[in-house]
Amino acid sequence: MLEIQWVISFLVLGGFVGFLAGLLGIGGGGLMVPVLSALFLWQGITTEHVVHLALGTSMASIIITSLSSIMAHHAKKAVLWDIVKSMVPGIIIGTFAATFLVAYMSSLYLALFFSLFMAIVSLQMFINKQPKPSRQIAGKAGLIIAGSTIGAISALVSIGGGSMTVPYLTWQNINIKKAIGTSAAIGLPISIAGTFGYVLNGWGIDTGLDYTYGFVYLPAVILISMTSFITAPYGAHLAHKMNVSALKKMFALLLIILSLKMLASVL
Repeated sequence: MLEIQWVISFLVLGGFVGFLAGLLGIGGGGLMVPVLSALFLWQGITTEHVVHLALGTSMASIIITSLSSIMAHHAKKAVLWDIVKSMVPGIIIGTFAATFLVAYMSSLYLALFFSLFMAIVSLQMFINKQPKPSRQIAGKAGLIIAGSTIGAISALVSIGGGSMTVPYLTWQNINIKKAIGTSAAIGLPISIAGTFGYVLNGWGIDTGLDYTYGFVYLPAVILISMTSFITAPYGAHLAHKMNVSALKKMFALLLIILSLKMLASVL
């Protein structure tokens, strides 16, 4: 049976992740992966599969977070569904394919890639430099290619794609609030395809935890999802009322610290 300290840890983590998903249009993997890695290490999981398990569990947890965030942004009429539909084929292909690559990578290389990517994301968030709107939205082929790229990288670092989707859409003259809402919707197919891939590629591997399916630890997914579903609408509500640049800077610093800590733990 899961001990009370782990139950509380997963519930608190879900609350933070849900709020940030709604507020910033991110899936929360940047926060979840390093925290889950630390929690799994404290539970006695070996470093061999700890990052894989954190990535898969984070990806599965994003499903419910995305659903809650989508409903909140849709109510504000901030989701551009035509763009979502055009990007979904590429998103699914790129995300699912990348999980096969993850299965063959060591925890060290995954941690290195994750930390490097989060450093880039954090720097962009900290300086708050958005691409200059310089063009109209891409055609269907362009959106599929963009979706494949976003999906593949999202699977490798277990994020909902917001850190790439939001800049990509604003670059194409999409209003920032609609870019955040659309990004939240794109996070759902990323999380579903990624979860299926992590379950499939981790099947048969003994991680040392009960109720683990492939690289997905089900108790953590359920507990994180419970609180993230509740807090995501609050974040989405605030996203339409406040300037989030200051919060982005604080979150960027937190991401860097957590990523470095995860890398140090694996090393």
